[in-house]
Amino acid sequence: MTRTDCIFCRIIAGELPATVVHQDEICVAFRDINPQAPVHILVVPREHFASLDEATPERRETLGHLLVTAARVANAEGLTEKRGGYRTVINTGPGVGQSVFHLHLHVLGGRPMSWPPG
Repeated sequence: MTRTDCIFCRIIAGELPATVVHQDEICVAFRDINPQAPVHILVVPREHFASLDEATPERRETLGHLLVTAARVANAEGLTEKRGGYRTVINTGPGVGQSVFHLHLHVLGGRPMSWPPG
């Protein structure tokens, strides 16, 4: 189901353009239009739910699939541990930077990153 008010649902439906690097029956991964690193890819479930706060036991398979896909995408982009690795991030809520309220996982790499983030 496409939510017309959700930019990620519209990208998934093909209504808005995106540079897709992976897609399957559970998720779509595409390049962020405002990258915060040389590689910045979003991994988004096809099912719309606003944030990790809406995770349920029924969504366990989807959430695990997002993580496995993030690792596959990162490695396909050359972000292996030997090349510096990568960071995965899920922001939950506007106070920590979530600006699109469709759960998504950021895959960032290609530059040194400090800790703590932000």
